Amino acid sequence: MAKNILICDDAAFMRMMIKDILTKNGYNVVGEAENGKIAVDKFSELSPDLVLLDITMPEMDGIGALKAIKEKDPNACVIMCSAMGQQAMVIEAIQSGAKDFIVKPFQAERVLEAVKKVIG
Repeated sequence: MAKNILICDDAAFMRMMIKDILTKNGYNVVGEAENGKIAVDKFSELSPDLVLLDITMPEMDGIGALKAIKEKDPNACVIMCSAMGQQAMVIEAIQSGAKDFIVKPFQAERVLEAVKKVIG
């Protein structure tokens, strides 16, 4: 069965890139969100197997969204996405329950490796 994934990034082209990588490899993208607040709402609504969360976003950043999602479901699987130079935020994300992180610009192999590691 295809795994359901929610993509959250404020940049539409980034969401499109990730969606393309995932769908070409048999994953089902059930939703997209352009900020952390929408991601938390969609997580509750869609119950995805995995959430890919950007760290830097308007309204609610990825760290805030991660904490809110983990509050709703302690077993939620979340992979953080970040640009280079955000090591402190990546460490905070891992400590807050993220399973892995992917550095932008995305490389298809790395995205798939992280997703496979987390949800198979």
